Amino acid sequence: MGVKSATEIIENSMTEEDPNDNIQYSNGSIPNKPRWGPAHAGAKELASKYTADVDGPSERTRGFYKKRKERPPGKRLQETICLFLSIALLAVNFVFLAVYFDPKQWHMVLLCAVLGILSADFVGGLVHWGADTWGTVELPIVGSGFIRPFREHHIDPTSITRHDFIETNGDNFAVVIPGLAYMLYQFLTCTSVEIADSYNWKMYLYLLAVFASLTNQCHKWSHTYFGLPWYIVKLQDIHLLLPRRHHRIHHVAPHETYYCITTGWLNYPLEAIKFWPTLEVLIETLTGCKPRSDDMAWASKTQ
Repeated sequence: MGVKSATEIIENSMTEEDPNDNIQYSNGSIPNKPRWGPAHAGAKELASKYTADVDGPSERTRGFYKKRKERPPGKRLQETICLFLSIALLAVNFVFLAVYFDPKQWHMVLLCAVLGILSADFVGGLVHWGADTWGTVELPIVGSGFIRPFREHHIDPTSITRHDFIETNGDNFAVVIPGLAYMLYQFLTCTSVEIADSYNWKMYLYLLAVFASLTNQCHKWSHTYFGLPWYIVKLQDIHLLLPRRHHRIHHVAPHETYYCITTGWLNYPLEAIKFWPTLEVLIETLTGCKPRSDDMAWASKTQ
């Protein structure tokens, strides 16, 4: 464990600056076998597990990726409905929050924003750590639907940059729907006094929902080295969004640190107190399960 040096980061993580290839070959005993990227044996098999009707992402025409066939219609429909429903709930709740806003309490809104960012960063990091570290792709339901994308992402990190907005963010927006729906119910049924008394709590939950919804988009931007709007790059440079170089530390095998991907602010203190390795030692002691064993097995595939 521990943050790696700049040299170690470069040598032990995939280069993401090549827009046409992003395939690197091992310098070890297995020549001409992709070390990372869409042509890696593990990446191709994991991509095929998404659906039986997917063209392997390693197939190219003149250096460009062939477009994968559409996601299963049911999954795409679910993501689309959840995305638009969540955006509608965010918009309506925003109107209510604006109506009940007290300008004298502006500093509380700022505090709620900071706490919302930190909470989203921690919860996202916890989920990220859990999916990276434990379980297998073969587990029923969660294996193929939840763990598989994490395994593929470590072998082919730039695959996320080839996802559109719905595919990137649909599941995150779905997670916040129950909380936003309940908040709207409270706005419609509670008295003005009750709303005023709980306003700061509602503002915190609302901003938490906003940042949680956009976590995977921030993650995608941290893997995007071409074509980002200048203001996104500036926000990354001042670390209001997850910076590309910062997140690349996580992609140093064996992917054992820097799990927070909303802003990455909490990576520093969690690393300092050895939060993740302490949890791993505890779980391994209680269950006998080895952290990241499935992840390393997929990364080691050669055919």
